[in-house]
Amino acid sequence: MAWRLFLSKSTSSKTLTSPLLQNPTPNPLLSLFSSHFSTSFLVTKTPKKHKKKRRKPESPRTRLVQHPSTRIPQFESLLERDSYFRFLTKSKQFLSQQPERILRLDDAGKLHQELGFPRGRKIHRFLQRHPLIFQTYRHTDNKLWVGFTDFMEELLEEEKEIMDSMESDRVNKVRKLLMMSKNKRIPLSKIHHCRLLLGIPDDFRDRVAKYPHYFRIVVESDGKRILELVNWDPSLAVSKLEKEFMVNEEKAKRAFKFPIKHGKDLDLEVEDTRRLNLLNTLPLVSPYSDGERLELWSLEAEKYRVGILHEFLSLTLEKRASIHHIVEFREELCLTKHTYDMLKKQPRTFYLAGTEMNWVVFLKDAYDENGGLIDKDSQVIFNEKLYKYAQMKEGELDSSVWKS
Repeated sequence: MAWRLFLSKSTSSKTLTSPLLQNPTPNPLLSLFSSHFSTSFLVTKTPKKHKKKRRKPESPRTRLVQHPSTRIPQFESLLERDSYFRFLTKSKQFLSQQPERILRLDDAGKLHQELGFPRGRKIHRFLQRHPLIFQTYRHTDNKLWVGFTDFMEELLEEEKEIMDSMESDRVNKVRKLLMMSKNKRIPLSKIHHCRLLLGIPDDFRDRVAKYPHYFRIVVESDGKRILELVNWDPSLAVSKLEKEFMVNEEKAKRAFKFPIKHGKDLDLEVEDTRRLNLLNTLPLVSPYSDGERLELWSLEAEKYRVGILHEFLSLTLEKRASIHHIVEFREELCLTKHTYDMLKKQPRTFYLAGTEMNWVVFLKDAYDENGGLIDKDSQVIFNEKLYKYAQMKEGELDSSVWKS
């Protein structure tokens, strides 16, 4: 019985397989797609260079403050110069504070933030940009070290002489800054952080002890050292704008604009509008007055904050400051988080460059039409000379440059 069942299964399987399926005739279309030749040369995806690039959405980090129609190239180029010499400036400051002004090259490569070069880059490339300023050498420990050249050491001595000669001027700057500040006191760490902005020497915290009739250092419970003003000097409590008002009244009147809101139906002419706005703009509020007593969002308070920023910028070496410097003294100068918008409303006096997140404010009247400072501090002249040497290569330093 079993063999009959097996025989019936075998015969049924044979009847299911037709000869057509066992030996099918070749199909030309099927043979085309099953060719043994490679088809990898065929372009199956759009090449990357032909793809439409997606535009990244703008953010305050990348969005420029100024529209192309309102940009002043002279000011914008100064920011590009600062960016190029960032490594030079920060490395000069850091190396100057090291013992014997030297640093192991292996350690320097890890200090990208302190020395001012991008993370992941090799520091040797940045050292090679300024061969007259920096040099590397192999020490007795068979390790590479980085330090200043002999020429740069001479420049540093020249800078020290400038700092010593300008000490009285720097002391008056700090006194004026304290007179403008709330409660007439500022943490010493904040002044030290902004020392390059004001031209203050690195050892200013030690030099303060020479002027007990001007300053007093108070140590708080948390160990923070606070610099306090000892005596108020009325002769220093005169702002730059007030001095200009006595020399050129019309120029001082045009410095700021606080327009009065009025309806269009008044149909005022340009001169009438200007006179009406002057009633709102004048009188200005002295930055050396007590700003805390003013109502926070009042017109008088805004005049005070605009005036205090004008005076602060006039105390800086290059009559400009970045957002980081202004934020540093925000509490002491009674500023608000709307400082950026407040400055944008005064384009006659202030120029904002850079991006919305990282901007720099310039005091426009302090610069000429070519973007150069009208009155240059001795430290500014030295810095410009240093930048010139930093761009030179070895062998370009002739006797005439040494004399200059």
